[in-house]
Amino acid sequence: MPIRSLLTGLLWMAFLACAAAAPRAEYKIVTASKTGTYIQIGRDLATWVAEPADIDLEVLESKGSAENVQRMRFEPGVKLALVQSDVYQAFLDEAKAGNADAGNIIRPLRLVMPLYDEEIYFVARADSPLNSIHEIRNKVIGVGPLGSGTALTSRTLYQLMFGEPLPTANAQYLSNEEALARLTVDKSIDVAIIVAGQPAKLFSDMKAEARNYIKILKLDDAAPETARAKKTYFPAVIRAASYPTWLKADVTTLTVKAYLVTYDYGLQSTVGNLGRFAESLCINFDKLQANGHPKWKQVRLELPALSQGWRYYAPMEKRMRTCIARRAAVAASTAVQAPPPSRACTEQELVLGICRR
Repeated sequence: MPIRSLLTGLLWMAFLACAAAAPRAEYKIVTASKTGTYIQIGRDLATWVAEPADIDLEVLESKGSAENVQRMRFEPGVKLALVQSDVYQAFLDEAKAGNADAGNIIRPLRLVMPLYDEEIYFVARADSPLNSIHEIRNKVIGVGPLGSGTALTSRTLYQLMFGEPLPTANAQYLSNEEALARLTVDKSIDVAIIVAGQPAKLFSDMKAEARNYIKILKLDDAAPETARAKKTYFPAVIRAASYPTWLKADVTTLTVKAYLVTYDYGLQSTVGNLGRFAESLCINFDKLQANGHPKWKQVRLELPALSQGWRYYAPMEKRMRTCIARRAAVAASTAVQAPPPSRACTEQELVLGICRR
């Protein structure tokens, strides 16, 4: 039996003994639009993590991260959310600055684990004179819907790059689909900013003719605006292999981190259910990477140190750390020792008849 299968089997036997006695819970997770990556990640969690943990997890669409934070805090039944790191940090910054509403919303929220980097797409018309991200100053921009993480990311990036807020008259709060229509049909905007982990369904569904209508602006490392943007965001590559039907070459861009978020619950039944979810996430992590969205392959099963003001949800953290350690121990105990490398025998070993090649 392969080591990975043995490892999963041993962990799963222990997990099932705990899950069998627990009542089935009905929870919700808020994600993003139906053409984005978040909703696919949510569906993967429902299938490969929640279901084995005896939890019915309903995957809900949303406008994105900023709305998700609000719904995570106040909407009944929502126990999990997908949130961009810059949105989470923005709420913490507002709370630290004295905004009582921001503090009331963000302080009880907790992280489950970091996930992956989401690429930021700066989309322009194919015939646009714009070629690089730092050229969007004073352009009319589709920044994402109000309440979305994309809207906050767009405005934050603009402020970082140009040292001034995005002019109100230049910001159009549109869904991804609306922004692309405004960009290419009535040409009322110059750029659409879209945040989505690749491959994103919105772009994967495009036909070869898409290259006649749109292009993705590239990150210019030599531009001073890029250096300023990198204080908060990180460089990345949108790969042509992610969109082979229409994207001809890789495009450099920026990214933002995605996190799985919950609330600081104290009710015993909820603590138990989310603890099972956390352990199932650990045990079934290989299945997520093998069967889920390609972005799962970029996720590492670990709980790194967090920035100031960020905290893990302790009951889930404890279960995950215990499971991660158990996985490592089982893997180490079942590892097959490699034979020592062969070497040439010395003349003395040959004479004594103790040559072991």
